[in-house]
Amino acid sequence: MPFTVSPEGFSLDGRPLRVLSGALHYFRVLPQQWPHRLRMLRAMGLDTVETYVPWNLHEPRPGRYDFSGPADLDGFLRAARNAGLYAVVRPSPYICAEWENGGLPWWLLADREVRALRCRDAAFLAHVDRWYDRLVPLVAAHQVTRGGNVLMVQVENEYGSYGTDTGYLEHLAAGLRARGVDVPLFTSDGPDDLFLTGGTLPGALAAVNFGSGAGEAFAGLRRLRPDDPPMCAEFWCGWFDHWGAARTVRDPGDAAGVLADVLASGASVNIYMAHGGTNFSTWAGANTVDHATGAGYLPTVTSYDYDAPVDERGAVTEKFLAFREVLERYADGPLPEPEPPAPLLPPGRVRLTESVAFLGALDALAAPAVASPAPPSFEELGVPHGLVLYESRVPGPRGPYALSVRGLADRAHVFVDGRPAGVLERGAAETLEGIAAPPGGARLGLLVESMGRVNYGVGLGDRKGVREVLHDRQLLHGWTARAVELGHGTPERVPWGTPPGATARRAGPVGPVFHRGFLEVAEPADAYLALPGMRKGYVWVNGFCLGRYWEERGPQRTLYLPWPLLRAGRNEITVLELDGAADAAVEVRCAPDLGGA
Repeated sequence: MPFTVSPEGFSLDGRPLRVLSGALHYFRVLPQQWPHRLRMLRAMGLDTVETYVPWNLHEPRPGRYDFSGPADLDGFLRAARNAGLYAVVRPSPYICAEWENGGLPWWLLADREVRALRCRDAAFLAHVDRWYDRLVPLVAAHQVTRGGNVLMVQVENEYGSYGTDTGYLEHLAAGLRARGVDVPLFTSDGPDDLFLTGGTLPGALAAVNFGSGAGEAFAGLRRLRPDDPPMCAEFWCGWFDHWGAARTVRDPGDAAGVLADVLASGASVNIYMAHGGTNFSTWAGANTVDHATGAGYLPTVTSYDYDAPVDERGAVTEKFLAFREVLERYADGPLPEPEPPAPLLPPGRVRLTESVAFLGALDALAAPAVASPAPPSFEELGVPHGLVLYESRVPGPRGPYALSVRGLADRAHVFVDGRPAGVLERGAAETLEGIAAPPGGARLGLLVESMGRVNYGVGLGDRKGVREVLHDRQLLHGWTARAVELGHGTPERVPWGTPPGATARRAGPVGPVFHRGFLEVAEPADAYLALPGMRKGYVWVNGFCLGRYWEERGPQRTLYLPWPLLRAGRNEITVLELDGAADAAVEVRCAPDLGGA
């Protein structure tokens, strides 16, 4: 069943085909929910699902692969076919997607042989080739040419927004072909000449990405690629959010009007996002204020609702109805009716009655201490994300001087002789005034938390930790580092019921605290968790990390709890509160609070 591309458009098995696609990332939705979400795309009027493939999810450590659970790409493509959908696959190495490090594994930053990313650096390409050996045959087995549903495969993602190494793109395209991809290849970039001249490749379809101005975008594409049929690889119908910024929403009528313009022009389209899902655990990425310089750090929130037509828990929105009205004009027959999402838990409140001080539990939580003249990075410590306690000494006696941190990524609680001295934050407060030392010197501690790695622009390759610490103009040396990786399963290592927990309950702990309580449910159902008495931290349900919260910063103030994570009866809720809770409790709510009106 060949799928072909010509200046007139696409054809499948000799019949014209307009691709009506929507983005749904399997790794942002639990597998038990895939069938429902895929059927919702069909009900909206789409015939194709598009997904990225995040390399870092599938290869968390070099040579250690994971294609299970939410990483079951093979199962997702089968589920899409069962739902009656074709598929467009956009594999690694780089995906952007507001995803941690743009999908590139953190451990590339620890490989001293890798001198540059997303180019013909020999060491980088060696890792890519090894990864392709594992990934590409899996994707190739699902191509329409082999009786499957994959129509097209992307070469690289928005490369014109990053670099000009055409030889790198040629290497990727050749690698895809050599490993069995025989459906059309494509690139996707912004419609300006800057992006299209840097990111396109002869022999691969050039598609454009935009949120408005369809006529101008396709005109720009025609000027440079007159033989390519028009396709919008990302029609941005909503947007993502950053911690500390306002919620971004888009009027449904405005978005539907642009979609109508795209389709009226005869173009194919991929709606980004049709259903956004969630940045579970520590997978949310980050951006920079200035993409050209990498300045100004903006971490992305846990929710990836994206103001999409199918919301975070799979429900119909106004935008869904507006898009369906446009898309049904191009349908071969009546569209299936949308299905309701899972039921919701009744509202309630869970007291977190057990507590353990994080610093008091380091022996159970942390890897062995590492000694170094200068603070080692998270990557050098082998930690993707989490908390690292850096400790050194400030010589004394000396009067109060400013303590400053260079290369802070991303936030640090500072302790002097075990007492809290303040909080430093990347791009904001990176200096503390008035740090003195007695005659024997002072013990200095920096508990550093990592947030998402930058996923777009020249800030890619964002290392975590601290680079240098100065007392006035003097570098501090002689460091130890104790690392605690955070992710799924972290609560299993917490020593509940030990003396550190009792101390935390009685006297109030120094530094972050783990809190635990239990939620009783009759039957699993969806819910939203709110933490109005908390400030900043992480939440786990039955050992699964829902993600980060930052109540004080917003805009997101609830975390989506999907029904597959729950079981009938007792369910464990664990919270790591970093900044000190006014009330150790979790509220179960029936509606999200993502910061919008």
